[in-house]
Amino acid sequence: MEVTIDKNSGYCFGVEYAIQMAEDEMEGENTLYCLGDIVHNDMEVKRLSEKGLKVIDRDQLKCLSDCKVLIRAHGEPPETYRLAIENNIELIDASCPVVLKLQHRVKNAFDKMEREQGQIVIYGKKGHAEVIGLTGQTLEKAIVVMEDKDLDRIDFSKPVTLFSQTTKSTKGFYALKEKIEDRIRQAKGSLTELDFNANDSICRQVSNREPQLSRFAAENDVIVFVSGKKSSNGRALFQVCQQVNTRSYFIENEEEIDPSWFESATKIGICGATSTPMWLMEQIRDFINRLEDKAVLAQ
Repeated sequence: MEVTIDKNSGYCFGVEYAIQMAEDEMEGENTLYCLGDIVHNDMEVKRLSEKGLKVIDRDQLKCLSDCKVLIRAHGEPPETYRLAIENNIELIDASCPVVLKLQHRVKNAFDKMEREQGQIVIYGKKGHAEVIGLTGQTLEKAIVVMEDKDLDRIDFSKPVTLFSQTTKSTKGFYALKEKIEDRIRQAKGSLTELDFNANDSICRQVSNREPQLSRFAAENDVIVFVSGKKSSNGRALFQVCQQVNTRSYFIENEEEIDPSWFESATKIGICGATSTPMWLMEQIRDFINRLEDKAVLAQ
């Protein structure tokens, strides 16, 4: 069997930057706190935990003082920065530049919508770390939309400005944009009568992986997709693989691999989410190669 790792898979710039900052800060430090999992991958979280990275939640943050806390790539709402000042917490800000730019855009759009009695709508997963940071720019007034039923919370007779969580599907964003336009036509008769501003704020480093992954999935007999189960990006990218190659399997580590997946296969492809470390995909590759070696020896 030929086992290949997709060269486009693995950490995006923002995640890689955050992990490097964490490792740099932990050199010579006993403990570095991190607000939430630094990445949606339990294997990587465990590795960094063994180096001294301690994951905390927002309630725990309120009880800390005189320490260092890492802000992960997802970004944080203004409240976190205010709390850090009050409690003398040094923030190691590893917010992704793409996310920070989006927060600024959302804040400016919200100020405009407040003057015009309009609404900010965010295409994203409610409760997701990045979405919490974005809604924080709007005094929690933004409407988070993920499913069709969420559209009922929008007042289509008022101005609407739409943004997207940076890691969402481009296809999903434009499908949502069309649905909002349809609702506006139903409410007002035409789009021209209402201010509707749709901002495609999806990170292109993430969205470009979809066509690349489709090609990779088509080139291999079997796809082993490696991702943390908590990663929404992982679930979305796995679906891309599955649509192209029905012999696609989602795993978190090598313990979940079933050797029967590789029967009659000559080309095995390994790929992952933007939160999947390269060392983990290499570990999976080596494991599959050992399976093949054992099979050859058994013959």
